[in-house]
Amino acid sequence: MLGILKAGAAYLPLEPHFPADRIATVLARADAKLVLGERGSTTTLDEALHNLGAAAPERLLVDDAVAEEHGDAVPRVEVAGDRLAYLYFTSGSTGEPKGAMCEHAGMVNHLYAKIEDLGITEGTVVTETAPQCFDISLWQLVAPWLVGGTTVIVEQETILDVPSFVDLLARRRVEVAQLVPSYLDVVVSYLEQQSAPAAEVLPALRRIAVTGEAVKKELVARWFAVRPDVAVVNAYGLTETCDDTNHEILTEVPAGERVPLGPAVPNVRVYVVDEGLHPVPLGAPGEIVFSGVCVGRGYVNDPDRTAKAFVPDPLRPGERLYRSGDHGRWLPDGKLDFLGRRDHQVKISGFRIEIGEVENTLLRAPGVRDAAVVVAERPGRGKQLVGFYGAAAPVENEVLRATLEASLPVYMVPPVLHHQETLPLTPNGKIDRKALTALALALDEPETLAADADATPLTPTEARVAAVWAPLLGVDASAIGRDTHFFDRGGSSLLAVKMAVGLKKAVSLPDIVRHPVLADLAALIDGKAADVGRAADAPAPAPVAETEAPTVRLHISDLTPSS
Repeated sequence: MLGILKAGAAYLPLEPHFPADRIATVLARADAKLVLGERGSTTTLDEALHNLGAAAPERLLVDDAVAEEHGDAVPRVEVAGDRLAYLYFTSGSTGEPKGAMCEHAGMVNHLYAKIEDLGITEGTVVTETAPQCFDISLWQLVAPWLVGGTTVIVEQETILDVPSFVDLLARRRVEVAQLVPSYLDVVVSYLEQQSAPAAEVLPALRRIAVTGEAVKKELVARWFAVRPDVAVVNAYGLTETCDDTNHEILTEVPAGERVPLGPAVPNVRVYVVDEGLHPVPLGAPGEIVFSGVCVGRGYVNDPDRTAKAFVPDPLRPGERLYRSGDHGRWLPDGKLDFLGRRDHQVKISGFRIEIGEVENTLLRAPGVRDAAVVVAERPGRGKQLVGFYGAAAPVENEVLRATLEASLPVYMVPPVLHHQETLPLTPNGKIDRKALTALALALDEPETLAADADATPLTPTEARVAAVWAPLLGVDASAIGRDTHFFDRGGSSLLAVKMAVGLKKAVSLPDIVRHPVLADLAALIDGKAADVGRAADAPAPAPVAETEAPTVRLHISDLTPSS
């Protein structure tokens, strides 16, 4: 990535596990000329390049590039602030992702805002926890380097194992970490279970930042209950505005009903406006729009969507204004209060999802006439996508999932899909999303689930597992039977992480994925307990050296040509 930026080229991250169809769409829309990959992780990339045919970009493996001969001369490419730095693709309502383009000036401004408000200095240890397709991964990786800090790159397998993640933070003496609120909730639950105070479990931590989705006041209160000495930074922003534009530094639970978004970072202007882009009075709701160095160029090779979202700033001629679609209001103390969205865009576990893209993909399944996707939320379980499709007869679930997974990342595939002969309509002939949301919750009611539950008496271990599942799935334990499938009942990967914590590390996340049926998982737990008993009398194995997370430590001089 550093080489790309120093060469004056633009960085576009691709996730190897994304479907080949989506990778091909992204490469074609971006008009990419060169794609870099690592040997052994290019299966979907190679399929995407094959599908693009003559339009495919040149493919280069990193180790082949390193093996080439290189001169000693420093390229010394002049990179101006208005040069394109990177592109990140986000979900698009038309059925195709859209690539937000951001420039060097906006990127650097955001990096220094993070350095200032998170207190990153020489020697500070920061974690990179976000997947590379998520724009917050950029600052997590690069910001520490600007001041001689250290970046600890956390593998996603470690993220999904909360005890291992917390242990890594402790061992590497991490001082600054940023998480999505839904994951911080799991970390707090784990810390609450420990016999040692959280200050002893994570002694070096001094800043925790949250972003990607609205953080609830209750979670902030729980955090300060375990670590009152560690400030919480509530960060808000969008991919189109070079990531976060507002930082609220919390040292105590806020007094209001919601956690505020805080003031704008330097060189960024945030307005709350009406439909005519006129600023609304203090306290009045309106659309949140952005101006200043943060505003990106628009969407790559997508003039129609760019024209709708990136408009001239009426208050500052010659500058761009980005219309976010988010709604909020200014509070008397100058802080921004987030009120939600008025379209069909949602955020789940920090990932931005355009409902329309999921629906358009579901319509490609054979036999599906109509499709609608809604968001259902139950206390303790968080948000999840629920899909409905209209068809003359039910379509095999495997067929629907194959259609969705061929084009969409896993986080965009609804874990629950319901068949309806016809979808409900409003009086003006549009799909009635309120009715479908209510139906999604009704189909998930304890009574409905209990009717399907296996009535066979549970073993003690099965009863223990059911007791942990019940609050996660938002149902009574009586609605869970021996043959209940965790993911078919609406469980998600994040809920599975919470389950592993609730079962006191008796099973790992891979165990849950491989054994999602309650009876099978309980049998695995019993088997492991028996193995532990048999191993108690066996000689202790020789110690094995632990594998460290990779670190990268650079100073500002490493980012500029040497003299």
